[in-house]
Amino acid sequence: MLFRSLTKTRPLAENAGISFIGTQKNGPFDMPGDLARQWLALPLNPNGRPNSDVVRPWANGMDITRRPSDTWIVDFGCELSEAEAALYEIPFAKVLNDVKPTREGLNREGHRKLWWRHGEARPGMRAALASLARYIATPRVAKHRLFVWLASNILPDCQVVVFASDSDVTFGILHSRLHELWSLRMGTSLEDRPRYTPTTCFETFPFPTNLQPEVSEAIAAASCRLVQLRDNWLNPAGASEAELKKRTLTNLYNQRPTWLANAHNELDAAVAAAYGWPADLSDDEILKRLLQLNLERSQPGDLG
Repeated sequence: MLFRSLTKTRPLAENAGISFIGTQKNGPFDMPGDLARQWLALPLNPNGRPNSDVVRPWANGMDITRRPSDTWIVDFGCELSEAEAALYEIPFAKVLNDVKPTREGLNREGHRKLWWRHGEARPGMRAALASLARYIATPRVAKHRLFVWLASNILPDCQVVVFASDSDVTFGILHSRLHELWSLRMGTSLEDRPRYTPTTCFETFPFPTNLQPEVSEAIAAASCRLVQLRDNWLNPAGASEAELKKRTLTNLYNQRPTWLANAHNELDAAVAAAYGWPADLSDDEILKRLLQLNLERSQPGDLG
């Protein structure tokens, strides 16, 4: 009955324009970090601009669930013309040689004619992230629903869902048990790996409103503590390369040591308090209450 009721949810106006699927490159725009750093050290281009304008770190879902791969990407954005892109001499040569041949026979006119740009460049996402120094990200498909911070210069792949927020409070709410339960029910799955979709998992989720300063501070503190403890575990001082390879977020959440469970419990209690709810509600009771909030806040006109 509850599962059927969840199909009545509607997108909430206040959640629009925040969550996005990352770019889809549609071609070999990527390169290893060592090569990218060589390009960044080259002299300025004929336009007087550095290669750092168009050569960026890149992240896909496995960069979140495993170890960062140090992959970089040529990114001419959404607006540069072919002539403007060509002024970035070495990056353009790579795309000309490696990407253009893969685009020439494509049926999609935009992919064929705008071969120097990514297939899905996500202008809306770029605009939403433009003013931020960091943003929240989660893998689209993963065994565990994990959220991380990414620096604003990192370009997310289409296997990453991003959230245009630099708020520790928003991060904490997203990484709480309440949002995890909602996303598991509102998303889809690929075998045993849940899939997160911005439209059903995020845009329908009723965030707590009218937060008092002490409530926001409690969520932010618990959120920061969780991230700091995880970072300490992922990258301990003096660890060997062999040891670091084993220290991934997936392995950490597979083990779920007591300190991690405690950190999440603290965060969950702070988020529950933001709704005015007890921390020990059952999964079904949490979902029923979230559904009721969604239905109260949404109007028929909210549907796109």
